[in-house]
Amino acid sequence: LGGKMHKTLYEVAQYQADLRTSIQNTVNFQLLAGKSILITGATGLVGSYLADMFSLWNSEQLSALNKIQIYVCSRRRINLEERFKGCWEANCLHFIEQDFSEQLHFDEQVDFIIHAASNAYPAAFDRDPVGTMLTNIIGTNELLQYARAKKVKRFIFISTGEVYGEMGENVVAFSEYHSGYVDITSPRSCYPSSKRAAETLCVSYGKQFDVNIVIARLCHTYGPNITCSDNRATAQFINNVLEGQDIILKSKGLQLRSYSYIADCASGVLSIMTSGEFGQAYNIANPDSRITISDFAHITAELAGKSVKFQISNLQHKIEQTAITRAVLDSHKAESIGWKNQFGPQEGIKHTMEIMNFLKKK
Repeated sequence: LGGKMHKTLYEVAQYQADLRTSIQNTVNFQLLAGKSILITGATGLVGSYLADMFSLWNSEQLSALNKIQIYVCSRRRINLEERFKGCWEANCLHFIEQDFSEQLHFDEQVDFIIHAASNAYPAAFDRDPVGTMLTNIIGTNELLQYARAKKVKRFIFISTGEVYGEMGENVVAFSEYHSGYVDITSPRSCYPSSKRAAETLCVSYGKQFDVNIVIARLCHTYGPNITCSDNRATAQFINNVLEGQDIILKSKGLQLRSYSYIADCASGVLSIMTSGEFGQAYNIANPDSRITISDFAHITAELAGKSVKFQISNLQHKIEQTAITRAVLDSHKAESIGWKNQFGPQEGIKHTMEIMNFLKKK
């Protein structure tokens, strides 16, 4: 599904419309015109969508001076070639093969760095907790050194709401100043613990070496450009109904989460990059999308004319599942710079399914 989808994604009118909405909803997007931007994790959900935004922007510019030079990074060049096959203005898209657990071997001069490279789904945390930590810490350090040497205009670190950990029920929504409990002796904590450390590393480079950094903390994000390896619950639900199957919940699904459609998440990331305050972290979330996992499943099933059924969790699911029962993010700080959400859960899930279903039938 993933390979076929990526070859034809650019043909889908709804996907193009969502990209345009993201561009229009980005605060001071025009500041990126004519600039060069490096995106790590460029074949992932967030990185690939951002690259597509820039490519679409390039295709609609009359002046070559406004076109954005896009440097996309991934562990394997072949993955980049497949993911971006057929994209708009391919001459402005440059491929970089780089494993961010290793020393950097590229030397391009860029204006902005968007660091989105990370294992971001439960199966990867279980399979490779050491690699997850090293990519988040050592890889981030390598890129910060690079940003310092190249004197980049801004470095944005893509973090996660999981850095907040578990907090008491008296906390309705996590603001950027909250810090909860993370079980550091659990291998599953490889992700939130290393993201926490990487955030501190970023602000330390800002203080000690004057690297212009900002941090975006993402909530649970979904969209039509999910990867084949993504085993997060939202991806499984959508893939299930598109295959004509009912959704099977292996728990009661009562965990409360903030969700964000990729079109909103991406405009939030870029708004923080262009207009956020030096050294600050910002939550990206939708206050209208604070729903349980079960709610997400039922919305998805209803839109597809399917049902939600419950089964007792198997052992592997329990191993991969986070212990956090509530992960609701307060988005006021990001909204204070002018960014606004455009997609509620019904519309976001509907767009995701329509785009993926179109591609599935191609």
